[in-house]
Amino acid sequence: MPALAELEQAWIEARLDPGYREQLDGLLRDYVGRSTPLYLAERLSEVAGRTIYLKREDLNHTGAHKINNALGQALLARRMGKTRIIAETGAGQHGVASATACALLGLECIVYMGEEDIRRQKPNVERMELLGARVAPVTAGARTLKEAVSEAIRDWVTNVGDTHYIIGSAVGPAPYPSIVRDLQRLIGDEARAQVLEREGRLPDRVIACVGGGSNAIGMFAGFQHDEDVALIGVEAAGEGLESGRHGAPLTVGGRPGVLHGSLSLIMQDEEGQVTEAHSVSAGLDYPGSGPEHAWLRESGRATYVAVGDHDALRAFRTVAQLEGIIPALEPSHALHYVLTEPTDSTLDVVCLSGRGDKDLAEVIAQLRELEGPDALHRRDHPGAGA
Repeated sequence: MPALAELEQAWIEARLDPGYREQLDGLLRDYVGRSTPLYLAERLSEVAGRTIYLKREDLNHTGAHKINNALGQALLARRMGKTRIIAETGAGQHGVASATACALLGLECIVYMGEEDIRRQKPNVERMELLGARVAPVTAGARTLKEAVSEAIRDWVTNVGDTHYIIGSAVGPAPYPSIVRDLQRLIGDEARAQVLEREGRLPDRVIACVGGGSNAIGMFAGFQHDEDVALIGVEAAGEGLESGRHGAPLTVGGRPGVLHGSLSLIMQDEEGQVTEAHSVSAGLDYPGSGPEHAWLRESGRATYVAVGDHDALRAFRTVAQLEGIIPALEPSHALHYVLTEPTDSTLDVVCLSGRGDKDLAEVIAQLRELEGPDALHRRDHPGAGA
């Protein structure tokens, strides 16, 4: 608790300090490449029968939205006099972003990552190591994101004197969910201004994938007070909601419980033990969600749905063939929902939270297993890839 109190006070002071904000804004502009474009996806729009814009977080330096938060927290850590950074990662993008920020600022970096995620996200593991970070394998439980977070918290409470833990998603004990939201809300603020400039009105729906939920809470924050804009979070249905092999506590089955220091909706058994999540996407393979997402669901302000592994894989291929954009598996869940679910919406904005380089080997193997050796050449829509 003293460590959290120290962090909360440091964040309150940093937020009010023009010098901190100026330094962060300068790096986001000149190093990360913000603001990211709002891209009119004409061929996806034609398939869906409505206008679809993609908020291109995949074009950030390091290839995802994670760098927004990692840079902000690394600057905060240096301000606090911390010289050692730890982080957790599932899909590897937060690990890469943290390693990048530490390389830039001259900080030691250790990234905890489950062995299963190390296997399926090898390119990002190599990137982290090249950047000077040490990737620490986690062998407990399902060997994925939940266990990596647990191991990072154990490290932090043991070494809090010189160590800052950069949590990568909107989870964990207060003040972390608020810090991550505040550092990611530029996604939604930019998108809101951009769509007003392009279309002269707000979208009918804003859609983002949700694991722990950092890209989604950042996108939703920009539109939360626009009551006519529907907020839709897309979780991982995995092998099917009925199977129990999923990562969708907000969509089905999640009950109030405490995980990693915050009260939220958690996948758990009758005795309150946290159950294992599953998703083909390492970034959505988490049995809980950020507490603010649970609040948005309970208040009715946001709606949460789930998309399965195979559908996300097909959307990955479809977006590549129709738009020449290879999306990460995480936002591929949201993209499948937008392309297939009936709606009265005429204008959607989707957060394309990251690029799919890290997922190529896994996607190719999965598609060929499901559909045969010619799976990459299959066309789900007429004219795709033509």
